[in-house]
Order: sequence, then structure tokens, then C-alpha cells
Amino acid sequence: MKLASILTKEKILLSMDAEERWQAIEELIQHLDTRDLLGGENSQDILNSLHLREEQTSTGIGSGVAIPHAFSDKLEEVIAVFGRSENGINFDAIDNAPVKFILLFIVPKKNYHLHLQALSAIAKMFNNCEIRQNLAEAKDAAEILEIFSSTPSRTHSNHISQRLDCD
Repeated sequence: MKLASILTKEKILLSMDAEERWQAIEELIQHLDTRDLLGGENSQDILNSLHLREEQTSTGIGSGVAIPHAFSDKLEEVIAVFGRSENGINFDAIDNAPVKFILLFIVPKKNYHLHLQALSAIAKMFNNCEIRQNLAEAKDAAEILEIFSSTPSRTHSNHISQRLDCD
């Protein structure tokens, strides 16, 4: 699953205000809801599903990344929203580091298998230090979409990895 195929400019929040994970999830859902991007789904139902998922274990996967996700019987297609925080958000991530990038997505229950594909694609992409650096430096939603659409060069990633102290 290509992330660029489920994201649009209006599904990108360049500067999040939230300081902790519940605020962040609510901020992202509100961003979708105020733009009528939830496909008629009740935002409170989605928030409840996301809260239930987060109570099991945090979706903060480390390296400043969180991937909150839930299922819905009312959606026909995957809905995603990307948020970026300059200051970082306390997300109870596995490495205890603040989260700077959140990719929240909701999958139709009938397409349950898509959630594993999406999680795999997202984790693989965010594992790349160059991608995280490029997302941090992107000036607008168009640049972020371009990053999600392209594959970074390997020759440049060593230089950036050293600059970011990535392992």
C-alpha cells in the first residue's frame, strides 16, 4: 500500500499543538472531521476505537513515530491523516522518545487485512532516517506528499544518518 494513495494535502497537519497522545489523536480526528473527510463516519465512534486500541499498548513505535489505527464498519475505504509536531508529543512510545510524526489511519472492518499491509508499509518507511529528516524539513503538504510518493536515495542516507545520529 502506497501512503501517497491514501493521503492528500488536506489530510496533512503540518504543525500539531498537542502535547500528549490523547490530545494528538483528538486533534487529528478533528482535522479530518472539520473537513468532512471521515466519509460520514461518526468521529466519536472512531475516537472510541482509537482509545481502545491505545489502551492495549501505545502505537508509538519509536524513532519519533506513532501509528494510531482503528477499524470501522461504516467506512468504505482507508482514511489516513498525517501530523507533524516540532516540539514532540508524549506518546508513551516504546523508546520513551517524544513523537514528531503521527500517521493515523482507519480501516474498514471488511478490509481487515489492509491494516497489516498499511502498518508494514508505514513502519518500513519511517524506519528510514532520511525520510524522517525530509519530513521534518518539508515546508508544506505538497513536499510531504512527495516524500511519501518517492523512494529516498541510499547514497545520501549515510550522510543524513550521521547528521541525525541514527543507528
